Amino acid sequence: MRDLVFGSMLLALAGYALLHPWVGIMGWTWVSIMNPHALSWRLQSMPVAMTMALATFVGILITKDRRQFYLTPPVAVLMAFMLWMCITLPFSFGFDQSLYFWNRVMKIDLMILVAIVVLHSRKHITILAWVLAGSLGFYGVKGGIFTIATGGSYRVWGPEGSFIEGNNEVALALVIIIPVMRFLQLTVENVWIKRGLTASMILCAAAALGSHSRGALLALAAMATVLWWRSQNKLSGLILLPIVGLMLLSIMPAEWWERMGTIQTYQDDTSAGGRINAWWMAWNVAKSNLFGGGFSFVRADICAIYAPIPDDCRAAHSIYFMVLGEHGFIGLFLFLLMWATVWFGAGRLRVQGKKLPQTQWLSHLGAMSQVSLAGYAVGGAFLSLAYYDLPYNILLLVVLGCRWMDQKEWVSEAEEEVRALAVREAKRARLAGR
Repeated sequence: MRDLVFGSMLLALAGYALLHPWVGIMGWTWVSIMNPHALSWRLQSMPVAMTMALATFVGILITKDRRQFYLTPPVAVLMAFMLWMCITLPFSFGFDQSLYFWNRVMKIDLMILVAIVVLHSRKHITILAWVLAGSLGFYGVKGGIFTIATGGSYRVWGPEGSFIEGNNEVALALVIIIPVMRFLQLTVENVWIKRGLTASMILCAAAALGSHSRGALLALAAMATVLWWRSQNKLSGLILLPIVGLMLLSIMPAEWWERMGTIQTYQDDTSAGGRINAWWMAWNVAKSNLFGGGFSFVRADICAIYAPIPDDCRAAHSIYFMVLGEHGFIGLFLFLLMWATVWFGAGRLRVQGKKLPQTQWLSHLGAMSQVSLAGYAVGGAFLSLAYYDLPYNILLLVVLGCRWMDQKEWVSEAEEEVRALAVREAKRARLAGR
């Protein structure tokens, strides 16, 4: 039954993408973020994402929908980072394995660039935010209910075969998506939808705690702090956020508290010690190789040369040291510069969006994008999610918001609404005349 439901939905989206490419972007985002085909039996091995991407490209070629590329600092640095990854690829320690991951990363980044060309309206931006929130909200709500029902005794895991399959990874993804839900809550008018989003945010936070991820706890704390700082009513936030936090923490079992307690005693923790060893290894690889070690540089023979403890060979578990080891200091510089430009772009939305009633929603988008980035920056320090789709979709939301504001799209959208209303009225008049 699930095969039929998901298969029909995916085929419908792909077919509609041939007529309207922006629908294909939404379908691609849904597939890449949520992995809905992984919830069925027969669709798991099918090229669902490729089908959605091809339908989108064909739609761009055969339709007359608006297409416009918008070069901003985040986009320019993203393209430079993509180019640098292409340059470093031939110098990888393990070319064949690096080629596989390079192909995966390039597909994600390319679709972000395509989305910048195809998406342009407020409707597109809002729907994209809903797709992101719904895709991860599914796992967050389910995981939050599971955590509360079991008292946090079992760990929450992500969808199998995805970037966020691990408990640490899905927790960070849920931390990043909570501010997106808050943005939607600030811009929607229906009171029941607002309440549903409130419940979803709380359950996502519960699921993040239920992952037993220490990095997620730090990311949640950072995200909540910036969320409070960016809120319009800081007094109510100062009261509500601690209450919600204490309620969620009160259900967590003793083993959870013991694990979180190792944050302060990381020197005695084997996992933390292994990460520090991996960080030093990434540093040594970048220091000795201008182009880094490539996407698959973590191997026993490489650890024997560059790791302080050669026998302890593991992934960096940090977006910063991951990029450093894979693409060298130039790659890390471009990576950091990209997110810095996104942060300042979101800040511009937050400040300038307040000036006009038509752009007030952009102020919310900028503020909540910064909250998401704060969670990613802190949580990502302990997780290998440098190329995960979701943060790049935050980049996309910020770029699209800046274009909408800079080009005063509300004027053209208002004119389109007037023309559409005139067409509808003319049709009604003709029907009435008959």
